Amino acid sequence: MSSTDFKKLSVWQKSKDLAVDIYRTTNTGKLAKDYGLREQMQRAAVSIPSNIAEGNDRESEKELIYYLHIAKGSLSELRTQLEIAKEINYINEETYSEMDIKCIEVSKMLGGLIKALKNKSSN
Repeated sequence: MSSTDFKKLSVWQKSKDLAVDIYRTTNTGKLAKDYGLREQMQRAAVSIPSNIAEGNDRESEKELIYYLHIAKGSLSELRTQLEIAKEINYINEETYSEMDIKCIEVSKMLGGLIKALKNKSSN
């Protein structure tokens, strides 16, 4: 859809970095031993940049918006899983806060991109 390589999109870069951070965090400490939560967090984190990339290479802006919504949903899943990991003492408050700040930043970027694309489509 887009003439822009998805790797040049700042929202893709930030979400990819977040996924890498999640992998590093979940492969240490108590989370490393909890296969279910660890795998779910990793899948949700990887889904975010993956859906941005897939949507970017689709045929229409409507499809791009659809995939950006999926990415945003995966981000909400991840934020929930981070909250649970914090509450069961798998991650400390500092790690949780760092990750949540990154999630919020990516969420705002996705929301802004979705809004801009919808406004462009309606004009």
